[in-house]
Amino acid sequence: MPASNETLSVVVAGGGTAGHIEPALAVAEALVERHGATVTALGTPRGLERDLVPARGFDLRFIDPVPVPRRPSLDLLKLPFRLVNAVRQARGILREVKADALIGFGGYVSAPAYLAARTLGIPFFVHEANARAGIANKLGERLGGTGFNAVAGSGMPGEVVGIPVRSGLRTGDSHAAVERAREQWGLAPERRTLLVTGGSQGAVSLNRVVAGAVDTLTGEGGFQVLHAYGKRNTAPSPHEHYVALPYIEDMAAAYAVADLVVCRSGAMTVAEVTASGLPAVYVPLPHGNGEQALNAADVVAAGAARIVDDAELTSERLIAEASEILGDDELLATMRAAARGHSVGDTAAHLADAIAAAVK
Repeated sequence: MPASNETLSVVVAGGGTAGHIEPALAVAEALVERHGATVTALGTPRGLERDLVPARGFDLRFIDPVPVPRRPSLDLLKLPFRLVNAVRQARGILREVKADALIGFGGYVSAPAYLAARTLGIPFFVHEANARAGIANKLGERLGGTGFNAVAGSGMPGEVVGIPVRSGLRTGDSHAAVERAREQWGLAPERRTLLVTGGSQGAVSLNRVVAGAVDTLTGEGGFQVLHAYGKRNTAPSPHEHYVALPYIEDMAAAYAVADLVVCRSGAMTVAEVTASGLPAVYVPLPHGNGEQALNAADVVAAGAARIVDDAELTSERLIAEASEILGDDELLATMRAAARGHSVGDTAAHLADAIAAAVK
C-alpha cells in the first residue's frame, strides 16, 4: 500500500473490444479525479486499446494475449506456455509501476493480470459487465479478487454495482456541445436522428438492413441516419440525410444528437445508452451463450427499449420500429424517462473509492 505521501498507483486491465476498455477507462478517470491516482492500462497489441487508451491520456502497457480455444486444437497445447509468459510480462509491469492495486474487466488480458497480482500479493478487483460471467473473471474471483457485478445472477459472487460509464454520459452534453456535434456530422437540427451502430467492429447484418431502409427513412419518414458501419466493412453508398462513418470516436456526442439508437446489446452499450437516456431497439448478437439478450432484458422490461432478434430484423422491420418510435412524441418521452429512471448511480466513482479504501 502507498505511504501517506505517495501517489496511489493502480493498474486497470481490460482490452480487445470497447466493451472491455470503456469501463476500465471510466474507472481510471474516476481514480484520477477522486484520488489523484496514477493509472496504468494493461492491454494487448491487437485490441482497440491501442487507440482508445492513449486518446484518453493514460499510459498503456502491453502483454501477449492468451486466447482460450473453444475447441480442442494445437493451440490448446500452447495455452500453458502462453499463460506463463503473459503472467511474467504482467508481473514485470506491476513491479515497474509499483502497483498498489489492480482491477480487471475481463478479456484476454485479465487472466494473466489476476494471476500476476495474486503472486505478488497485490490487492485486485474483478468487474463483470455481462449477465453471464466470463472465464477470466470467474478465475479472478476464485483467486481471491474482490468481485463486482453489473447485474445479479452472473454466476460470479460479488456486489451488484452496475457498469461504470463516463461521467459525460450521465450528466449529458451541453446544448452547445450537441450543436457542435450536429455541425461536425452535417446533421439537420429539425430532423429526428436515428443512430445505428454495430459496436467497435460494426455489424454486417445491421449494415445490410440499413442499406435497404435508408431511402424510406430519410424520404417518407423525414428522419436522418447516423450510421457507424465498422472499420472492417465496406463503406455504404452516399445518400442525402445519411451520414456513414467507419467508427465513431465520440459516442457520447453520438448519443447526445440521437433520438433513437438501433444497436447490439453488449453490456457496455446497454449501460451507456441507458445512462444517456436514449430509447433503443436492441438487436442481440445471434452467437455466444445468449448473454446479449439478457443484458437488454431489464431495460426492455422497464419500457426504455425494445428487442428484435437478428433473424427478424429486416429493412421493413427497421422502418416500422423507427417510424413508430420517432414519429410519436409521447412514446419517445416515455422511453426517455424510463431509460433515465433505470440508469444506476456513479459506478465508476464507487469502484474507485472501493479500490482506494482497500489499499489504505
